[in-house]
Amino acid sequence: MKGEKVYNKLVRDKIPEIILENGKHPITYVAREQEVKELLYKKLIEELEEFMETPIEEELADILEVVDGMAKVFNLDMEKVQNIKFDKKEERGGFEKRIFLEKVIEKEN
Repeated sequence: MKGEKVYNKLVRDKIPEIILENGKHPITYVAREQEVKELLYKKLIEELEEFMETPIEEELADILEVVDGMAKVFNLDMEKVQNIKFDKKEERGGFEKRIFLEKVIEKEN
């Protein structure tokens, strides 16, 4: 399909809305309860890999559940991390809705 990009990963709750606002069409489903744990493990690994590449406050905000040990190692400002986490949740949502983005299809004009 034209302009299709496959993601197959758990995304923040507001990501489908943001994709629509950008004129694209997200294909999603709500992850089943038994599935969401494995998806969250994969998400944690993904975010940890990003943090390992770039140890900054924004990346640490994405993996706040494991922040205590990492914050000590990287000597990061936890207040700044908490503020970024709050802003991102307001803008893009959390993971409460368990939205799984399968792919995004370009809308044809």
